[in-house]
Amino acid sequence: MQLNVRWHSRAGQGAVTGAKALAEVMSQQGKYVQAYSVYGAEKRGAPMTAYDKISDEEINDHSKWMAPDYILVIDPSLVFNPEIVNDTHENTKFIVTTHLSKDELLAMPQASHLKDKNLFVLDAIKISQETIGRAIPNTPTLAAFFKVSEVLPAESFLNSMEEILSKFPQKIIDGNMAAMKRAMEEVN
Repeated sequence: MQLNVRWHSRAGQGAVTGAKALAEVMSQQGKYVQAYSVYGAEKRGAPMTAYDKISDEEINDHSKWMAPDYILVIDPSLVFNPEIVNDTHENTKFIVTTHLSKDELLAMPQASHLKDKNLFVLDAIKISQETIGRAIPNTPTLAAFFKVSEVLPAESFLNSMEEILSKFPQKIIDGNMAAMKRAMEEVN
């Protein structure tokens, strides 16, 4: 069975790096993976999407099309774009960065394309600002994905991420680890 993840972001928020980190974590678990992105205008702030395909078997389909099992929306403004539900199925789960509670978000008319049972929220921007020192919400969102999906135990995910981040200065590692742990606690 293949797990499909689509990221919605703005360029510069770390979705490409997040997609690559997800692929690296899962490849360390012996899975076959693909991570890629699609840009419009390649400049900071432009809407973009990134994709992950994860499978126990070799992945031969290299197209961008997928029916995502998870949608990760790391820019709060993009949740109001009805296109985020394109190609989804009944069980697609949405993990959305927002300062709003789930009930507040669902009460907004411009969010009518979302469904309560498949929606999870966290304020990944606030978390990243308070732990990393910058509004880079990719690692908190990635941690929320692992918490919601349960594709890997939290400890295994965190250990893999610490190894992946080991090339950075300790301050960056510590900030990202704190952000991910906090995100796993706060996603709901």
